[in-house]
Amino acid sequence: QVQLVESGGGLVQPGGSLRLSCAASGSIFSINAMGWYRQAPGKQRELVATIKSGGSTDYLDFVKGRFTISRDNAKNTVYLQMNSLKPEDTAVYYCKMVVRTISRIVWTDYWGQGTQVAISS
Repeated sequence: QVQLVESGGGLVQPGGSLRLSCAASGSIFSINAMGWYRQAPGKQRELVATIKSGGSTDYLDFVKGRFTISRDNAKNTVYLQMNSLKPEDTAVYYCKMVVRTISRIVWTDYWGQGTQVAISS
């Protein structure tokens, strides 16, 4: 069993910054890719950023240059630094990790519970 716990969401003004964290715990053998997704009201969930085990990253075009994803493998944690926030960034943000547990040899997706990010003046 693996649990992902997110933190760092909140309400900020346009142009502000937030840092999201997502820590995994449980019977973890290895973690491959980590990522952040978001879902705005009435919209489908979309991929915001990913980081592979080797450190390579990929971003949604809309957030390039403003958001930075990083990971701490020793802590099984992924971060999302969000700068120059815009009202369009308002959404529930979810982390996802591709995990191999101690008891299973297959890679499985695990999701966090979501954290609300609201950008408003």
